[in-house]
Amino acid sequence: MDRRRPIYARSGAILAAVVLLAAAGGAGCGVARPSPAAPKDQAAAPTPKDPTHLVLRLGERRIYLMDGNPSTPVESFPVAIGKAGWETPTGRFQVEDKIMNPDFLKVDDTVTPMRVIKRIPPGPTNPLGERWIQFAHGEGWTVGLHGTPNPELLGQAVSHGCVRMRNADVIKLYDRVQLGTPVIVEQ
Repeated sequence: MDRRRPIYARSGAILAAVVLLAAAGGAGCGVARPSPAAPKDQAAAPTPKDPTHLVLRLGERRIYLMDGNPSTPVESFPVAIGKAGWETPTGRFQVEDKIMNPDFLKVDDTVTPMRVIKRIPPGPTNPLGERWIQFAHGEGWTVGLHGTPNPELLGQAVSHGCVRMRNADVIKLYDRVQLGTPVIVEQ
């Protein structure tokens, strides 16, 4: 079994979607699956049967893993969030996709339409780190939790809307959440 394939792989359609979003002037973290496959029908995310959920407090620059007792987090982790003009969206979301060892697509946004100029494979210099947990999207953008090769930036507003975490921390969350897990983003 290819260990780079995501546990919840739905298809290689995400790569096509990212390329199309980039071509349409979209923004986001530039995530792509490491080994694109032929597109398949996408199934709806299952509804989680456990009380696990995530609470991201932008002002605190922390994400909390909640499980059962709504007033006591199981664990919390420092994060980096979206910078001015690229703010991390607030609201109620859910985990939409999970990818182990994602590829990163670098785009040239100085041209219209934007185009992919480089694909950075998994590894120590990949801006997405070792895991991707998508929780929000819209026309032209995608936001998620992901690792980072630059943990010194945690606690700051430096991203294009995504939530950066230490690789060890995002791996812990990745192992605890499933498709459909609630993600609450508060100021």
